[in-house]
Amino acid sequence: MKMMKVQGKSSLSARARYTAAAVCALTLLGGAPAAQAADPLQPDPELEAVTLSAPKPSWVFVERGFVVPGNTIYDTDTGKMLGQVETSHLSDLSLDPAGKVYYVAESIWSKGSRGTRQDMITVYDAATLKLKSEIVMPGRILIGGRKFNFVIGEAGKTAYVYNLDPASSVNVIDLVKGKFVKKIELPGCASLMPVDGVGFSALCSDGSLATVKTAGAKPEIVRSAPFFSATNDPIFDNFGFNGPKQEAVFLTYTGQVYTAKLGATPTISEPFSIQAAAGVTPADTKPLDVYWYPGARQGLALHSASGLAYVLMHTGEYWTHKEPGTEIWVLDVAAKKVTKRIPLEEPAATIAVTQEAAPKLVLGIEDGTLLILDAKTGAEKFKLEKSAGGVLRTLEP
Repeated sequence: MKMMKVQGKSSLSARARYTAAAVCALTLLGGAPAAQAADPLQPDPELEAVTLSAPKPSWVFVERGFVVPGNTIYDTDTGKMLGQVETSHLSDLSLDPAGKVYYVAESIWSKGSRGTRQDMITVYDAATLKLKSEIVMPGRILIGGRKFNFVIGEAGKTAYVYNLDPASSVNVIDLVKGKFVKKIELPGCASLMPVDGVGFSALCSDGSLATVKTAGAKPEIVRSAPFFSATNDPIFDNFGFNGPKQEAVFLTYTGQVYTAKLGATPTISEPFSIQAAAGVTPADTKPLDVYWYPGARQGLALHSASGLAYVLMHTGEYWTHKEPGTEIWVLDVAAKKVTKRIPLEEPAATIAVTQEAAPKLVLGIEDGTLLILDAKTGAEKFKLEKSAGGVLRTLEP
């Protein structure tokens, strides 16, 4: 079982190292008791293993970063760390809708960074964070910072894992039986969305939306007409997805907003400008022109119940889509109106929103700080240093 920090108690790693070093020093000086000298690495009596509850809407799962493994769990109600899900480098975390386990799609090598490659979904118990099982699969893409490489559909029964072996494909996993089912070739498409009763959809490089029916012996793939330009004005791959309503909110690099109703035959709206929705000049793709643009590594968070999208915005030129946000724009998607603009003291690279009736915003700052804000007022609730890193995930309905 993993050891987790209990409120008001010392860190296991720091305290254990300090205790071991002190005991070893005393031993060399002849001042350590015999019992301590015989076994200097006794467990810290101030630490204890705890059992977590099922994931709560107030929790946020923080990917530690590009090179640091692990997804840390924080409670936005208290600002306290609850535990850490063990994840390897460039892995993807997904949450069981029933709250019983955590799924990690990952790749490891038998000799660290070399040797035999193993691709799998690793299953951890949500209460103890202990390893439960592994589901072997033939491959997966090695890339970080994306929410939609690994998604779960059919009320937690089926997983879809994006693969690139040798071209774009999707692994279909039966989570109930714990086994790989099949690989579906899907050239030129990525960013997966589960579609209940159908299979999944994905965005494609020709500007279309592919919908894949997975039930038959041979998958049926239908593509929409192209609706965006992946060359001139791409869509951010960390978009907004509302599972219960089967809706997606897409945002392009210039700030064009599309909504899609998913299904066997999806419908996609005409776009509107987020800048126009805020009463400012819409952005374009011309070089040297300065406008408000969306950006950041994870720049949009959707609150499913209210239909509000929280978008990180900055001023700059086109192709500054990786710049962190200096403001949060609160967009009422249905009304096509920006209802609030929240200035930030420090630019944010990632944003998430808890799916509570009174939601909180979680921001990852470039220096590693994690900010927790009241989503209605923008007031700061907690500031956690050295706690941010990569993708932020919250429990979604």
